[in-house]
Amino acid sequence: MSKVQLINLKKKYSEVEALKQFTLEIQSGELFTLLGPSGCGKTTLLRTIAGFNRQDSGNIMIDGLEIDNLPAYRRDIGMVFQDYAIFPHMSVEDNIAFGLRNREVSGQELKTRVSEALETVQLSGLEKRMPNELSGGQQQRVGLARALVIQPKILLMDEPLSNLDAKLRIELREDIRQIQKNFGTTTIYVTHDQEEALVISDRICIMRSGQMVQVGTPWEIYNKPVDHFVASFVGNMIFLPWPLAGMKDQNLDKLREIESFSGLNIDVSDNDKYQIGIRPEEVVISKQNSVLDSNVISLSGIVEKISFSGREAQLHVKLIDGNIIMANISRPDESFLEEVGKTVYLELPYKAVMFFEKDNGLRC
Repeated sequence: MSKVQLINLKKKYSEVEALKQFTLEIQSGELFTLLGPSGCGKTTLLRTIAGFNRQDSGNIMIDGLEIDNLPAYRRDIGMVFQDYAIFPHMSVEDNIAFGLRNREVSGQELKTRVSEALETVQLSGLEKRMPNELSGGQQQRVGLARALVIQPKILLMDEPLSNLDAKLRIELREDIRQIQKNFGTTTIYVTHDQEEALVISDRICIMRSGQMVQVGTPWEIYNKPVDHFVASFVGNMIFLPWPLAGMKDQNLDKLREIESFSGLNIDVSDNDKYQIGIRPEEVVISKQNSVLDSNVISLSGIVEKISFSGREAQLHVKLIDGNIIMANISRPDESFLEEVGKTVYLELPYKAVMFFEKDNGLRC
């Protein structure tokens, strides 16, 4: 297990700054994910760590030792690629053994390590198969075994599940998480899939335009986003102008109490400075107006659209000012699917409401 330090990395392609003074520390044994939209610099960063790209300035250190001048093959790094990148003319066994033979591992040790790797990725018995005889998921397992069998200090994974179907992605991401924990290898994982990142990671770095926006645990990233971008990129977030149309006066009084309690330096009666955000799963929806609860903001609106996905339904509700708020209903009753055009009542728990500044998007 090894610690990785990235210090003021800068990389520019023509006029595009792919990395801008990027600084980050990844702890020994972590499964650390780089998450962000296409073009944010996450793959550039991964390939720079691997030695496939050369940064314009800054340093990469593993266990306190600078590796900037080492070629890729001497960095003791394993890599799993998006497109499998296994040799089509070699058997499963020979693909996995390739890196060991390059390191002059032979005889019984080679056989033992290949056998253990096959068992780890659940491919025992398939060692003589050729790549064209394997499914996409099995080919990716070969790539993972080949990267791990050399016992690298660092494992890099570049969107390894993006070419697989949805069901297989879910299955394999759980396996990757377990395999990584069993080996204890420090792993840097790149994805643009928010759910995948939340499920698989110890910590996540949200990237945008070659820069780090927020680093934290999956819980912190989801529940304590630092700004509008993180809140909207990870999971679903509804943003609405403040104050909300149709909100009762006593809601403002309650929020003033919460403001002084939490220490937030905001004026909740300011109409121009803030917007609020809330997750759809936090919005409570009903067909009848409930007794006013002092711990929620009570609203009403007309159901515009309903999206049913089996385990839940998402209702799109238009408020009196025309803004749309969404509410998720788990295991919805069939009658809820017939509510388009009807009035429903919404409750937004105070504890779930986030305030963001309009000008810069920062969370208050």
